[in-house]
Amino acid sequence: MVHSENQESKSLKSEILGIIAPSFPAFLDELHCKYKNLGDGAIADYIPELSKVNPDLFSICVATVDGEVYQVGDFNRLFTIQSMSKVFAYGLALEDHGRDYVLTRVGVEPTGDAFNAIILDEQSKRPYNPMVNAGAIATTSLIKGKGATERLNRMLDMYRRYVGKDVYVDMSVFTSERSTGHRNRAMAHLMLNFGMIDGHIEEALDLYFQQCAVMVSCRDLAVMAAALANKGVNPITGEQAVDSRYVKDILSVMYTCGMYNFAGEWAYKIGIPAKSGVSGGIIAVVPGKMGIAVFSPLLDSRGNSVRGVKVCEELSQKFGLHMFDCRGGSFNFGQNGCN
Repeated sequence: MVHSENQESKSLKSEILGIIAPSFPAFLDELHCKYKNLGDGAIADYIPELSKVNPDLFSICVATVDGEVYQVGDFNRLFTIQSMSKVFAYGLALEDHGRDYVLTRVGVEPTGDAFNAIILDEQSKRPYNPMVNAGAIATTSLIKGKGATERLNRMLDMYRRYVGKDVYVDMSVFTSERSTGHRNRAMAHLMLNFGMIDGHIEEALDLYFQQCAVMVSCRDLAVMAAALANKGVNPITGEQAVDSRYVKDILSVMYTCGMYNFAGEWAYKIGIPAKSGVSGGIIAVVPGKMGIAVFSPLLDSRGNSVRGVKVCEELSQKFGLHMFDCRGGSFNFGQNGCN
């Protein structure tokens, strides 16, 4: 059953959602019931700790920019953020160095290749974008700090601003990723060879593995996505999670590169900035309106949550969320070029 925070207000603020309040929770409940028995896909097992998760876990959460949170299923169950962390680490690197410098180290082009492909742009020698592993490692290596501890603390404080509470690293998952991350080490050495990252490879990789092993819930992810929808401001706490000038950079790369080698079809069918992770999460951002999060560990062949993709596709179609849908859907953007 869908739970709504701030039940006394019962407000979705029709100017934000454009629908009658009771119908939206009911629709989330229907979606959850529709797909909870879908057994397609497989759990990620290349990180040994991830293979232990219950495949039946499933939750959907939506957080609006006015602070309402609607949630159904296992919405408080903690899991590791994995590749969804790339979105937020990229924002921190942009804050630390600015977009021009970050662009000299990491590109913004979609690849059409798998997220763990060991490739760089042939001309620039940069990783293609910050949403694939090579680009994320380069991005993480840019995060400032006097030593590993300070850099980790800055990363955790960044998460705190987005989530609204302290988070922690799951040490068993971190250790598992660290001990099996030879492919990521190969990428790091390749980038070191071309001057895309500095010489402290193990320190950069440790921070990357730690950022991926941070524990979050589906609700946390919805609030994090809503902060990006809300000009970088956490809609629950009111704290600025990321400098607003970089939100468009983050969302642009999410839109074109966030769903691995499914990014083009996602943009075509669903049409909102998103990022997936191999733990089974998907975050999606409807600018100015809301953040969406889905958690289900069963993945398709591209590493995206099977149930998550289905849920986001139905939400987009039902409420006209696609950025280029000019028909005036229920979530009328108001400021886009179609209106």
